[in-house]
Amino acid sequence: MGRAVALMASQHAVAGLDQLRHLALTPRRVQHWAAAGRLHRIYAGVYSLVPRQLLTREGRWMAAVLACGPGAVLSHRAAAALHELRRTDRTNIDVTVPRRSSRVHAGIDVHRSANLTRADVTIAGGIPCTTVARTLFDLTEVVTRRQAERAFDQADVMEILDLRAVEDQLARNPKRAAASRVHSILDEHYIGTTLTDSELEEAMFALCRRIGAPQPLVNRWVDLHDGEPPIKADFVWPRQRVIVETDGRRFHGTHQARERDPRRDQRAILAGWTPIRTTWRQVMNRPRELEQTIVRLVAAPPRPRPRAGQA
Repeated sequence: MGRAVALMASQHAVAGLDQLRHLALTPRRVQHWAAAGRLHRIYAGVYSLVPRQLLTREGRWMAAVLACGPGAVLSHRAAAALHELRRTDRTNIDVTVPRRSSRVHAGIDVHRSANLTRADVTIAGGIPCTTVARTLFDLTEVVTRRQAERAFDQADVMEILDLRAVEDQLARNPKRAAASRVHSILDEHYIGTTLTDSELEEAMFALCRRIGAPQPLVNRWVDLHDGEPPIKADFVWPRQRVIVETDGRRFHGTHQARERDPRRDQRAILAGWTPIRTTWRQVMNRPRELEQTIVRLVAAPPRPRPRAGQA
């Protein structure tokens, strides 16, 4: 039992029956331990040191990979979460397997691939999974265009985006639906420029796209050239010199923020910018009010910068 415990401890508390056999444990012995409560069956041929409900997220992912047999890897939404590209709250777990596999398990979304190669596979957190490039490629088929853009942005910010590896995925998978979607993102989206920090900011970004406004820079530092520190703005149109702040309660509802925000706006106005503020309620419940304001501001001719010495 000692060697089995050591193996399972290195794999987020789970192991496959085939792995236990390599430790000279017979299926009968494993079944005996399970009946005695020393092991817990998670899937057919997969056991854990703890009951299913006590497994960590990584333990559940590892169990799903082991359940799907040799060559199986965590993929799609689950792999994106493992790589910290985007969160997922799905109960089902995405696993990609070689096409020859026919295993089916409740709670696992099995994706069969005819060309999953060693170049597409890595280990993250001790779990076999698709590489970042393959994960991004697969992800575009199961999430919205905007969600895929954010994942590409996140990979860029984390400095784990390898565009050559993404291009390799496109070359090897030209007929998959993901190919045209990834091409579109690479051709039309400025990767790394639109990573939002909250649901409110994401709704605001969607509003700008909906009305056809020029794409703003998101969460960018703006130097007002007034001798004071730069300010970090939620949405920035540099050419039009417009700043939009989405005032969520978490960051703007404090006493400190109520003192800081007006001063930021005053500095921006003196530097020739137009700062405006919006709230969760307006973005979510009264978006047309804000749409009209943004259209007027960003469609207007660019504001001239103040000359040196002028307020």
